Amino acid sequence: MMGDKARRQKRKTAIWKARAKAAEARLAAFEGAMVPASSVPSSSASAVTAATPAKKLALSPLAPPDGLPALPPIAGARFSAIAAGVRYAGRTDVMLAELAPGTVLAGTFTRSQTRAAPVLDCQAKLLPADSLQADAGAAILVNSGNANAFTGARGVASVQAICAAVAERLGLPAARVFTASTGVIGEPLAHERITAAIDDLAQGLAPESLPDAARAIMTTDTFPKGAAAEITVGGETVRIAGIAKGSGMIAPDMATMLVFIFTDASLPRPLLQAMVSRQTETSFNAITVDSDTSTSDALLVAATGAGPAPAITDPASPEAAAFEAALAGVMRDLAHQVVRDGEGATKFVAITVTGASNDQDAKRCALAIANSPLVKTAIAGEDPNWGRIVMAVGKSGAMADRDRLAIRFGTIPVATDGLVDPDYAEEDGAAYMRRQELDIGVDLGLGQGRATVWTCDLTHQYIAINADYRS
Repeated sequence: MMGDKARRQKRKTAIWKARAKAAEARLAAFEGAMVPASSVPSSSASAVTAATPAKKLALSPLAPPDGLPALPPIAGARFSAIAAGVRYAGRTDVMLAELAPGTVLAGTFTRSQTRAAPVLDCQAKLLPADSLQADAGAAILVNSGNANAFTGARGVASVQAICAAVAERLGLPAARVFTASTGVIGEPLAHERITAAIDDLAQGLAPESLPDAARAIMTTDTFPKGAAAEITVGGETVRIAGIAKGSGMIAPDMATMLVFIFTDASLPRPLLQAMVSRQTETSFNAITVDSDTSTSDALLVAATGAGPAPAITDPASPEAAAFEAALAGVMRDLAHQVVRDGEGATKFVAITVTGASNDQDAKRCALAIANSPLVKTAIAGEDPNWGRIVMAVGKSGAMADRDRLAIRFGTIPVATDGLVDPDYAEEDGAAYMRRQELDIGVDLGLGQGRATVWTCDLTHQYIAINADYRS
């Protein structure tokens, strides 16, 4: 006799098998309809586009007024981008970066326990540090439209197929090919569309095409994100340029984003990795849009060593300090742009907590405020409801003393010593909340710990974007 538990398991297995078959059927139908635009005759391209139109989102009101900044060519790096039809016809959705022999790479990744196949592959390839400074070149391929996450062995096979195809075309070891994917979770990646486009990608490689790469990695982003910096080392110019994507599912560990930064500097990988790890904590790990940690977050920094400046080898040198400061500026700029493009965002908010017992408590408290739906909706409604900030401090888990707590909006004292400030006027708070950029300060009055995190408001548009994400 079959027990109840066994019968339930049998029914569950049958249900999942049926779902798997249905998913395979949908994928086959999807692939039949979604041939890459580049492979269809021009007379048919419009029909393909009409069948699966790319969505157009309104530009964020917080977008940089001058658009994508100038991104200088990086010696030893070439880029290209193409519309491969990964999810939508007619949308640029795959980028390729080719990096010179001797390039060293460093990275940080999501701490999600359901990491995507490309993330796991990148992490594995970055582990053997001795192989990362080999004479071979390197490559990074990124697709948007499909996250290749929660796709099991099929997702791993897709990563392997893409890496093998890029390696063969560019003459690289597959271990030096890194991939990243962003988009819908749980749908198999039609990697054949990507591998079919690799020849065209390789032929289009050019030093000045980093802006095209920035556009190729967008999903619900409303603008491409880029930042650059230059410093002088040994009388020679060192250039840093980076791109990022991110708009929703943004929270620390690493925040939901893909970030790729390139420099022509020469420095050993352990030094580069130490800098990247340090600066991630105060940039990409200090932003939040909606408190959700992605399966696919990846930050890769590539140092080609192809520039004219002498190598930076001493971590204690002024040159190392100058380079890390410039790298930190690029990372922070990109992180802020991700928040400014938060789904449905209309306010850019800095939350600074001081007077905490330690820096960790300060950050814990700041994130509790930044992630509170009640605080974020009050900001969206331009309501100076500081009581919600008190609530968030109390639930944060950080040490706090009600009677020492102080709150400010910009330079306006709202509460001091655990009570509303006697000079605070509600109309002043309301006027301040009408600004597009806000600075909220909290002092816990306990110690020297401090932290700043950046967030945005939570609006009806966030719901509209995410309710319609897969349709």
